[in-house]
Amino acid sequence: MSLRFRRRPLFAVMICAAALTAGCTRIADHQGFLLDTELSMGIQPGIDNRDSVLRTLGRPSFTGQFDQNDWYYVARDTQQLAFNHPTPVDQTVMRVRFDEAGNVVAVDRSGVELVAEITPSSETTPTLGRTRSFFEEIFGNIGATGSGARPQGTGTADNPQ
Repeated sequence: MSLRFRRRPLFAVMICAAALTAGCTRIADHQGFLLDTELSMGIQPGIDNRDSVLRTLGRPSFTGQFDQNDWYYVARDTQQLAFNHPTPVDQTVMRVRFDEAGNVVAVDRSGVELVAEITPSSETTPTLGRTRSFFEEIFGNIGATGSGARPQGTGTADNPQ
């Protein structure tokens, strides 16, 4: 048997191993605003206004819900391994606050330290009342309503009791 035919199974195993391990690579993703640090550091309180911030950084990711004078620029980098949930690696939230005249009052920055992980509870929520099965929910009112019987002391306008 020649050397060429002996290498074919080894080559096939190597191709299969490479295909199987390709799913284990890290997936990097960027969400939100593409923040240029030099441009964002150029925003100065007392010097810039809404128009200059809009020309420099562009439209904000969102504005403040209670105060329209707050503009937020949000950028987040995440990594994910195979089928796991993505985890934040880096995050930048830049808040630009304006006064009533439209001038920049303050520029605040925060990072990944403010990211909170929320783990939902898998337990059921307690409710008032009794626990009934599926069939009790469907068939529980049969015979309880619409029986036609009237309580004592009631009558109609034609036949008072």
